[in-house]
Amino acid sequence: MFRLMLLSGWTLTHLYVFLRLSSLPWVRRRVSRKALLAAGTLLFATWFMRGAGASGGTFSHVVDLFTLNWLGLLFLMGSAFLAGDLLTGFGLLFRRWVPMIRTFSLFAGVALGGLALWQGTRPPEVTRYEVSLPGLPMELDGTTVAALSDTHLGDSLGAPWFSDVAERVRTLRPDMIVLLGDISEGRARPDGELIRILRGLDAPLGVYGVLGNHEFHGEGSRLMEDAGIRVLRDAHREAAPGLVVAGVDDLGTLRRRGGRPEDAIRKALRGRPAGAVIYLSHTPAFAEAAAAEGAGLMLSGHTHGGQLWPYGYILRLLNPLFAGRYDVDGMAVLVSRGTGTWGPRMRLWRPAEIVVITLRAPRISS
Repeated sequence: MFRLMLLSGWTLTHLYVFLRLSSLPWVRRRVSRKALLAAGTLLFATWFMRGAGASGGTFSHVVDLFTLNWLGLLFLMGSAFLAGDLLTGFGLLFRRWVPMIRTFSLFAGVALGGLALWQGTRPPEVTRYEVSLPGLPMELDGTTVAALSDTHLGDSLGAPWFSDVAERVRTLRPDMIVLLGDISEGRARPDGELIRILRGLDAPLGVYGVLGNHEFHGEGSRLMEDAGIRVLRDAHREAAPGLVVAGVDDLGTLRRRGGRPEDAIRKALRGRPAGAVIYLSHTPAFAEAAAAEGAGLMLSGHTHGGQLWPYGYILRLLNPLFAGRYDVDGMAVLVSRGTGTWGPRMRLWRPAEIVVITLRAPRISS
């Protein structure tokens, strides 16, 4: 369903953007209709050429990279043209000004695309939180957890980029590292160099991960497992006496796989040792069920914080727990904007992040 929606959006946005381009007088004077149609058709067809990327190689990598960044630019140009159309009643109002407004929309979309590409290639920033975690022993007060999410390794983000991220995590010297899903793009067999870098992540209380929706594409689920990461598949582990880490497979795709989110959460959290509970779920959903089972802190990703403005306004309607910090029935919820990017190597006013949480034992008032 997601792929069908994406293809439909790809098709309709191409038609819309190129219709608006053909309406500009200065474009009509310089570019023939046949040339514009040929350019639009070729750019549209790159989506179907991406299949060659599954086997690797320089050509397929270039096609993937170009297509995904064109996707981002197309979205921003379409958004800019739509803003202009809403202002002019789709050309029915301010008719004298319509060509100028559409020209401004075109250049605004291209400029936003350049800015998004620049912001998308910047290193992830470090976002810090302090959380009072019920049940945490005093001897674990000050424990730090580094969370990585949505690196989407494979299509446009590979070993060189991830090596820099891993080195940055090591300099933070966290007590625990958690990987919140969509670590792999999932289209191809895990790369040996990526496995080596993942194996290099180390922390005194362990490195834990959960599977996101992309890990269920192709062989994506193997990357963390091959790297020796403790993948929590509707399960829990005791990281230290008094501190439990629990995790579930991606809840967003669970029904398609024949399961119920509430059952998965129950399985992950019940029968655990006594103590504080950190609960990992790629999709920021069903938080109430996790809180009811006794989780004190929920860590999620998936939304990318919208990644490309103004897409986040739509995504926020589908994900009430969108990005940042929330409280759900007394349980702290932190939703990461993601450490990498999906699709285009672009971010617009939604920077990538490495989340670092300092855990605090609850203070007993006298």
